[in-house]
Amino acid sequence: MNPFGYSRAADANQAVTTISGKPNGKFLGGGTNLIDLMKMGVETPNELVDINRLPLAQIEELPDKRVRIGALARNSDVAEHELIKTRYPFLTEALLSGASPQLRNMATVGGNLLQRTRCYYFYDPAFPACNKRKPGSGCGALDGYNRIHAILGQSDHCIAIHPSDMCVALAALEAIVRVRGPNGEREIAFGDFHRLPGDTPERDTNLAPGELIIAVDLPAMPFAARSHYLKVRDRASYAFALVSVAAALDLGPGKRINDVRIALGGVAHKPWRAHTAEKQLTGQEASEKTFRDAAEVELAPAKGYKYNSFKIELAKRSIVQALSTITAS
Repeated sequence: MNPFGYSRAADANQAVTTISGKPNGKFLGGGTNLIDLMKMGVETPNELVDINRLPLAQIEELPDKRVRIGALARNSDVAEHELIKTRYPFLTEALLSGASPQLRNMATVGGNLLQRTRCYYFYDPAFPACNKRKPGSGCGALDGYNRIHAILGQSDHCIAIHPSDMCVALAALEAIVRVRGPNGEREIAFGDFHRLPGDTPERDTNLAPGELIIAVDLPAMPFAARSHYLKVRDRASYAFALVSVAAALDLGPGKRINDVRIALGGVAHKPWRAHTAEKQLTGQEASEKTFRDAAEVELAPAKGYKYNSFKIELAKRSIVQALSTITAS
């Protein structure tokens, strides 16, 4: 048992101040990931600051038609909110495809953004080689059992994937993450929030020390109402994605693609925005061939390993299936 302090924050400023004085401290929301990691000895914070009493659970429409989701909004509440279901259906689908109802009732939006990878070698301290857990120790997955691991954006230091479903939809939406830290508030574009591993895989995000996520803003994007989240996994429930796709299509006359958003999950260290495929699709006629050609271009840089090379073809087919589902709706 690793000893740690525990306190409850009365407001966001107090939470930030407390953590700023504890370099190894952690904010505690739903705790559905953090507590597991503490039990396994992967996370060893010296201070937990409980933020559950902070007024950060709102889901509201802003004057400019954006939607703001508080960091402490529970995943189940977000999924079932009328604004989310009608304007961003693929976000609802993504949330409902994750975990179990009990976990969704506890898990928070802010915590979902900060999920650690589900890599076998990261989760078990008995394995000595994990650069994410112990920088400089190596990556056990490179030559180990790497079936669930990354095929895009990886490095020789880490091939772990980001496990969130919700974050894939937020990447496609180009959401904004609002944070508060010792130097005040700032906004982080969703594409800049998570990091690829490079040579510092221990850093999952671009949060500065002591920063607290306070909300996520969703853009006013009318064509997001025509969207779909496809999750391919080993079993129908309570399993992480082998590959997932969050997609939205703006179709004009003759099924001409005016705009498109695509993000992939289960393939990289962060939610993977498919910019190359989007660029190729824009202005084209929506068809299975068009979708397949765009998927081929997007996955051209993909690199598989001994046990996960199947993911490359699976990702291509998943892009085609997600876009075809939207086109037929």
